[in-house]
Amino acid sequence: MPDKKHVETCSCKCVHEDLLNSVKPVMPDEEILYDLAELFKIFGDTTRIKILCALFESEMCVCDIAELLSMTQSAISHQLRVLKSAKLVKNRKEGKVVYYSLSDDHVKRIFDQGLSHVLE
Repeated sequence: MPDKKHVETCSCKCVHEDLLNSVKPVMPDEEILYDLAELFKIFGDTTRIKILCALFESEMCVCDIAELLSMTQSAISHQLRVLKSAKLVKNRKEGKVVYYSLSDDHVKRIFDQGLSHVLE
């Protein structure tokens, strides 16, 4: 059984200039790649994933999400702030109740792609 920590590497030191010259110009700017990495970090928390799953089904208030996930409203509010700052969820106020929903369809597509990959 192969060692999972072992990474295969080249046994020679050669650079394929033609390949580098074709790839380098199409690489996104460093700042864009940083922003993308930050977005994926948001998906790296199980609680946030659970909140997104709930919001795929319906717009919900903090109280309902907290009850559904058996967590405190404070903990849910904290995670919703993170999701909102990443523009993954939005909210609307109706009287004293604040409802949260997905910002747009991109959120579900990102999630579905990741889920599909995990299920392969």
